[in-house]
Amino acid sequence: MFATVAIGRGVRHLARLTRHGGSALPGKVVERIDPGFLARTLAQLPYGVVLVSGTNGKTTTTRMVASMLSDLGLRVFTNPTGSNFTRGVVSALLTEVSLTGKLDADIAVLELDEAYAVHFVKQVRPKYSLLLNVMRDQLDRFGEIDNTARLLSHVAEATTGTVVLNREDPRIAALASKVPRGTSVRYFGLAQALKRFFPTDDEMNAAFEGDGKTADATTPSAGTATGADDTGAGTGADEHCADVTLVEVRDHAATFLMDGRNHDTDVKLEGVYNLYNAAAALSLVRAVAADVPETKMRGDADALIKAVSDVTPAFGRGEVIDVNGSPVELLLVKNPMGFRLSLASFAPQGCDTMIAINDEYADGRDMSWLWDVDFTSLRETGVAMVSGVRAWDMALRLGYEEVPVGTVDTDFDQAVTSFVTANPGKPKHMYCTYTAMLKARAVLGRITEVSDAGVGR
Repeated sequence: MFATVAIGRGVRHLARLTRHGGSALPGKVVERIDPGFLARTLAQLPYGVVLVSGTNGKTTTTRMVASMLSDLGLRVFTNPTGSNFTRGVVSALLTEVSLTGKLDADIAVLELDEAYAVHFVKQVRPKYSLLLNVMRDQLDRFGEIDNTARLLSHVAEATTGTVVLNREDPRIAALASKVPRGTSVRYFGLAQALKRFFPTDDEMNAAFEGDGKTADATTPSAGTATGADDTGAGTGADEHCADVTLVEVRDHAATFLMDGRNHDTDVKLEGVYNLYNAAAALSLVRAVAADVPETKMRGDADALIKAVSDVTPAFGRGEVIDVNGSPVELLLVKNPMGFRLSLASFAPQGCDTMIAINDEYADGRDMSWLWDVDFTSLRETGVAMVSGVRAWDMALRLGYEEVPVGTVDTDFDQAVTSFVTANPGKPKHMYCTYTAMLKARAVLGRITEVSDAGVGR
């Protein structure tokens, strides 16, 4: 173990000095020289592993769960950078274990890419899993949506304690049939009046095909009604009862239903979609609290609501960086539903907008999904800057949508610098694919103070 940790840390140090590789490179090396390192290290944890997966919201929800469990009393290990392959988890472990391989934590909360989650559960069976949703995403990697659901079914089958499922996503809810005997199932859900703001993949695609079904991703206004009853239940008599239900959304505030009681709270998270992620996180944390002694972890409703109110955005997911008095908001986009919800959650009026699209492996090589995003909300204000490897493809898409574009610049460093330093004091939105977001943080780190997300600058 000593040699494994020493080699891994040496690779990490060298990669940072030379700025080659990335946050996952040390993990890739360790996986090659010591394939049992991951399972051996995580086996030390007294309360096991939480695995979070799904198409949208993994990084933010993982951060929520880890932050809440920590606030409630547990020592938590997590992979905070969004490097969600198994080698990314190994890399994160290398920064936390002692040279003898000891991991000083009670529980691990890990984000895993849908495909790599399958590899992970072959090595480590999670005690808890949280499966968020399935959307069409990176078709070149995952194939069609039913294949993504099939990948996540392996996680449900491998979980030993509790599986938390999205009641409103039919493909996710159906995974209850894959859960082994002895493993509990919980659900998180939406009040009936909020469901239209979170269309499923099928509903969204039906709307594009013009069959009249609703796929409204418009941001709910303050004080959104919760429907005729406040139970959060859907209209179908056979719907599963949700452990946690999101019943109302407001500006940086929400109401959650737990155990028949509504709980109001302010939140620091950006974007209405993250309030639904918060319901998922609450349900998972409640499952953990049910298994951990009260002397070790607080699990009452008031403590849970206080913990969720204190969660801050994950890097690049509504993260705000100040540049010479201008708040620059980094917004990750990687599929049609995520982009639509981001555009709906962040009004462009009074702000400058930049879109940066890359097509590297971590982004997905197939960018045809951009044609499934409705950009009409940007017509009035336009887009000040378009950059990234696929800048001209993005500019063409905006042109078809009659959205004015100020500048197209494929020199990424120059584009980011020009965008964030123009119009000092004016708020700015940067919509970025994953690798573009990492590069944008690196450029911003040379201009202003940027928190260390573990990925270097």
